Amino acid sequence: MIQEVSRTDLILIPSVHGDMEKILGDNEALLSWIVEQYKNGASVASMCIGAFLLAGTGLLNGRSCTTHYDFAGLFRRMFPEVNLVVDKIITDENDIYTSGGAYSWLNLILYLVEKYAGREMAVQCAKGFQIDIQRTSQSPFIIFNGQKDHDDEPIRKAQEFIEHNVHSKITVGELAAMLALGRRNLERRFKKATGNTVMEYMQRAKMESVKKSLESSRLGVNEAMDKVGYSDPKAFRMIFKKVTGLSPLQYRNRYNREFV
Repeated sequence: MIQEVSRTDLILIPSVHGDMEKILGDNEALLSWIVEQYKNGASVASMCIGAFLLAGTGLLNGRSCTTHYDFAGLFRRMFPEVNLVVDKIITDENDIYTSGGAYSWLNLILYLVEKYAGREMAVQCAKGFQIDIQRTSQSPFIIFNGQKDHDDEPIRKAQEFIEHNVHSKITVGELAAMLALGRRNLERRFKKATGNTVMEYMQRAKMESVKKSLESSRLGVNEAMDKVGYSDPKAFRMIFKKVTGLSPLQYRNRYNREFV
């Protein structure tokens, strides 16, 4: 039983799958134990969507954390007091650590090895297990599917319209008129439902289309840019790098088989 462990230095919370509300309810004793151990000096780290359990302790309130990008919408709805930075591989605040999705836990382990045993040991582990110790961002891996797990049907229609018309220049006013909504009402509801402003969502949808072109075709960067309605190469490259963490050329060279 977990209560038999009266003192520990480090708690690792693994990924958990299922109904997150139920999982938190079923693990109230564990969450209380984690809080007690943290107050007694233990460090706490979560892997991937284990961040839900960690957030359920309340220890992340007012702090930053990361998790798998696919669960960002649900996490933000359940834990609005936590600053979710989904582009990060690892967060570290006051002896509380979180890691991003899937195999990001390997980078978390290396990070903890360095914390406890030093840089030299961490580098040896990275080389021995062939892990990229410099990986700091989830951004190159994120697939933007939009956040449609909500009940606001007009906003869902707006999302679908944006995604099906990435080649067009759509204004917020045009979108509001199409849905018979006031502009402010649209923007407020859109942000609440998706976690993005309308303009952010348009940018993300366009960038996702460009990413697919760079991954699976022989289109040049400028051609892929033109395809989604961008005419300013400098602005396009700046937005693309903000979204993916890579330049368009770096992204194409990483993911397109023709350029490997």
